[in-house]
Amino acid sequence: MAIFDSSISALDGGPLDVDDLSGRAVLIVNVASRCGLTPQYEGLEKLHERYRDQGFRVLGVPCNQFGQQEPGSPEEIATFCSTTYGVTFPMTEKVEVNGPDRHPLYQQLTTKPDADGQAGDVQWNFEKFLISPEGEIVARFRPKVVPDAPEVISAVESVLPT
Repeated sequence: MAIFDSSISALDGGPLDVDDLSGRAVLIVNVASRCGLTPQYEGLEKLHERYRDQGFRVLGVPCNQFGQQEPGSPEEIATFCSTTYGVTFPMTEKVEVNGPDRHPLYQQLTTKPDADGQAGDVQWNFEKFLISPEGEIVARFRPKVVPDAPEVISAVESVLPT
C-alpha cells in the first residue's frame, strides 16, 4: 500500500500492522482526546464496526498540534479511547500533521483536495482521508464532517473491496 510506505509505528511503539490495512479501504483520522470534536470517536468506532467485515478500517492518528488537545502518553490515549468510546480500531504513534516536522504519511495525504478543491494543511483535529484498497487517496473530509455524514458513508461504500 503506497500510502503506508513511510514508516509509522503503532500507538504502543511497536510496528503498525500494515498487513491488516493492505487491500482494505482505510479512513485515516488525526485524533485528539481533549477536543470539542472528540465525540467523533463514537461515530468512527461505529463506522469501523459497520464495515470492518467488508474490508474497511479506521486508523486513528493522535496529534497534539491543535490547541495541545492530545497531551497524553500512548498509554493514556489508549486507555481514554477504549474506556470512554470503546475504540477497537488501530491507532498510530502521535505525529505532527502540519509544519516542518509533518510526518511523511501526512505529506502525502495533504496533497488531496477536499470537496471544495482545497488541499494543504490539516485544519484541525478529526480531519479524515479515505484510502482505497489500492492505496489511492480518494477523498478528504474536513474536521466538522461527522463520520456518519452521507458523503462519508457514500465514499466508504464506493471503495469497499468486498
